Amino acid sequence: MPTRNDSFLELAAPGVRALQPYLPGKPVAALEREYGIRNAIKLASNENPFGPSPLAVAAARTAIEDLSRYPEGSSYLLAERLALKHQLDAACITLGNGSNDVLDIIARVFLTPGYEAVFSQHAFAVYPIIVQAVGATARVAPAHDGCHGTAYGHDLAAMYELVGPKTRLVFIANPNNPTGTWLGSAELESFIAALPSHVMVVVDEAYFEYVEQVSYPDTSAWLARFPNLMVTRTFSKAYGLAGLRIGYALSHPEVAALLNRVRQPFNINSVAQAVALAALDDVDYLQQCIRRNREGMAQLVTGFESLGLSYIESVGNFVSFNTGRSGADVYEALLQQGVIVRPVANYGMHEHLRVTVGHTDENDRFLNALEQVLHD
Repeated sequence: MPTRNDSFLELAAPGVRALQPYLPGKPVAALEREYGIRNAIKLASNENPFGPSPLAVAAARTAIEDLSRYPEGSSYLLAERLALKHQLDAACITLGNGSNDVLDIIARVFLTPGYEAVFSQHAFAVYPIIVQAVGATARVAPAHDGCHGTAYGHDLAAMYELVGPKTRLVFIANPNNPTGTWLGSAELESFIAALPSHVMVVVDEAYFEYVEQVSYPDTSAWLARFPNLMVTRTFSKAYGLAGLRIGYALSHPEVAALLNRVRQPFNINSVAQAVALAALDDVDYLQQCIRRNREGMAQLVTGFESLGLSYIESVGNFVSFNTGRSGADVYEALLQQGVIVRPVANYGMHEHLRVTVGHTDENDRFLNALEQVLHD
């Protein structure tokens, strides 16, 4: 292979040079291969352990027979179905290869070098990545202890103080990953209403379906009043379709038109379109998954309390807990037990680990392994 004297790094865009790749949760196959372990379990990536709806699986089997054809480029049927679900016009929909894809599109549309984006400490790791990649500046507000009794929630007042003439985007994860903290309707609505007209706000609702608190808002109902609002959702979590990568944004039609200028052709494959349509129709299965998640969360929380461990109250399908020591060490020890959870030191939470709600037996196995690790 030819060699060159200059560095490829110098050829990269300035925002890309210092980026580190996003590291997903360790796959089960990788753990078993590296450690010689059998029957490992993965509770690291906030996936739905109960899988997709049977209707969705049946739709996938049918759709896979037509793989030689390009998908319908506008995802017409899925966009129309989502518009009906949210009581909006289909012109308000932007579909993405997972909601991460939509977030990346938003950043590329509204951010350039010289502009700024605001988000919270401990917020979803994709926000700083997409902001830096386009060469914009991230302004990070410290988390506070006034968000439903935790020290890890979004401090909207601190975020507002960072908004200035160069701000173009504000990212709000509600609920937030990895903390599971959430914002109520009144405080979030007041914050959005106070933003100047040159600031677009993204409310990332990836875990929307899991939240059962009465004061938790459905911000898609606010779009008519806030034309600068964008709401992102995903099929990767409660719908159990993480492997197909389907997400979407809801916004003012003129905003959606801008996003769709940047959206890549055929970014939603034909199987994903068919499966998402079927998943939306299986409301009973979705509610079953939500109920089982509630039960699993209670199981995990009870286990943490019996072990004397503190945790961050979560309304998602995961919970972060304080190990009382190096989270990296506990993570490694759990790997040796065949249990994969998620370290969150990259969020500045060095003693915490995040665990996804699993099946009852998976939750038991995790808690038993954790007890053994902590007592060794």
